[in-house]
Amino acid sequence: MWFSNFRVVRADRVIPNGALRVEGGRIAEIRETPVAGAEIEGDGLLLMPGFVDMHGDMIEREVEPRPGVKMPMELGLRDLDRRLKVAGVTTGYAAVSFNPQSLHGHLRSHAHSSEMLRALKRMRGELKVDHRVHARFEVNYPNGLSVVEALIAEGTVDLLSLTDHTPGQGQYRDIEALAAKIAASEGLAPDDAAHRVQERIAERRAAGGDTEATIAQIAEVCARHGIALASHDDDTAEKVALMQAMGAVISEFPVTLEAAAAAKEAGLLTAMGAPNALRGESYSGNLSAREAHAAGLLDILASDYHPSAILPAVLILGRTDPDGLAGAVRLASANPARALGLSDRGEIAPGLRADLVVADDTGVGHVRATFREGRAIFSDGSVAERVRTEGAV
Repeated sequence: MWFSNFRVVRADRVIPNGALRVEGGRIAEIRETPVAGAEIEGDGLLLMPGFVDMHGDMIEREVEPRPGVKMPMELGLRDLDRRLKVAGVTTGYAAVSFNPQSLHGHLRSHAHSSEMLRALKRMRGELKVDHRVHARFEVNYPNGLSVVEALIAEGTVDLLSLTDHTPGQGQYRDIEALAAKIAASEGLAPDDAAHRVQERIAERRAAGGDTEATIAQIAEVCARHGIALASHDDDTAEKVALMQAMGAVISEFPVTLEAAAAAKEAGLLTAMGAPNALRGESYSGNLSAREAHAAGLLDILASDYHPSAILPAVLILGRTDPDGLAGAVRLASANPARALGLSDRGEIAPGLRADLVVADDTGVGHVRATFREGRAIFSDGSVAERVRTEGAV
């Protein structure tokens, strides 16, 4: 099958009017000029590698769209699949927390999180996107070790991040800002909100035990099973050094420029959210993805909580990236694939999987069609009628 008359985005450059041939789900040939009689005619649209999303928080809200309103697991997972393929994601890591004390209540209990992940693994063959699991392990809850270890041993986990949401550090290093946010969202008086924050700090410290020992134990399990390890919300060079010593290969969502620079120097790939890059700022007041990119410290774009932000963010960063659009596209494809050990995808290159995104770059950008291993898993109907999708959108 030929794709022709596309702006083909390769890892190092953009072919202005190229073509590629797909055989057996792989990219067989790439040409610099269009070919006659192609099955899929691009009319100058972009052809990019499918996005590899290492961190998407959407699964919890697809299963429970409103607090206490629980939907059938199968329905929620199919909705997640739909959101991702429409956004151009061909490989998606569903990020699920193991934090029973979070504001999200039972959604992040050990039992509920395990249930979601096992259901996702069971349904992989029925879904269109290549779904994988990103377990978010809260280091202050060592009683979750046995739960996560069991999931890793049974092959359910593909990526693990070490999280610490204790107020006073990381994402919530500004205690006063956190208290103000809680007061506004929960309708509390400022003093009551400040007291709530202090209670959380005390609870986390009481539950945490020997945090470094907990981190070392889960890191050893990941290393034994070949699971990639990521740190989360790094805020200092010291924390980055600790995480790197434990075997982390990714620093996701660093909250300061200092931490991002330290991660880069230590050889970790830095991941930040596409919504942050699209909006130009962090919703929680932390490091801007655009600032990190301008400083040469951004390696990976993840959906975070909004997958449709990936394409617009890539287009925005492509305007200033030293390698132009090709460099920005690497943030959502080749770089995360490399970090996660997925050597068969992430680029438009002969021999790799034909995971592809057809998009236009007018306005904020729009995904027209998504292909996984050469098969259309989504089309909005605007790309040549000969595109056949596997299943409804």
